[in-house]
Amino acid sequence: MKKVLITFAALALIASVSSCRETEKKTEETVEAAVEAATEATEDAAEATEDAMEATEEDAQDAAEAVEEAAEAVEGHSDAH
Repeated sequence: MKKVLITFAALALIASVSSCRETEKKTEETVEAAVEAATEATEDAAEATEDAMEATEEDAQDAAEAVEEAAEAVEGHSDAH
């Protein structure tokens, strides 16, 4: 009976140790996947921000040109009268 109990206890110990290793491995994989996803999201956000900044700069230049053209048109219209 003692041998059966000791064998059972040894098997339970082995099972718990291997179970912990599997859990640790799965945890590592999950953390790595989360870090990779966060890195990709950060890179995508940085790229989107850069694109938005470039578009804003282009829009600002277009607006400045439109204002200059409007000012020239007003000056030209005023000079004609």
